[in-house]
Amino acid sequence: MELRHTSGGVSNLNYHLVWCPKYRLPVLIEEVAEDLEALLREKASELDVEVKHLAIRPDHVHLFVKAPPDLSPAQIAHRLKGYTSRILRERYAHLVSRMPSLWSRSYYVGAAGHVSDKTIARYIAAQQTRSG
Repeated sequence: MELRHTSGGVSNLNYHLVWCPKYRLPVLIEEVAEDLEALLREKASELDVEVKHLAIRPDHVHLFVKAPPDLSPAQIAHRLKGYTSRILRERYAHLVSRMPSLWSRSYYVGAAGHVSDKTIARYIAAQQTRSG
């Protein structure tokens, strides 16, 4: 088990986050998906959040992270979605013309303990091989 040590304590906080583009449009393809992956990894690093697994499907994102105890899952989702939306909409005009915002307002978060993180990792890896 990989523990995170800080001056105030020790933690093992792993979250499985899932969110979709507005109207679940399949816009996360090709260069958009490549840029999204780079931006998610960049922002996660800035937040001191470790990306353990990432799968970008045309109409949703699966992200499995190890997070510091001072960031709630809601803060992580909000910061990642806000940052990626702003940058991607600046770069790709079709994300502005087709949608009022890039991401839907909702997201899913599940907490994973030591035992179930492998199961989540396998599930996310399997998303990469699904067609569609």
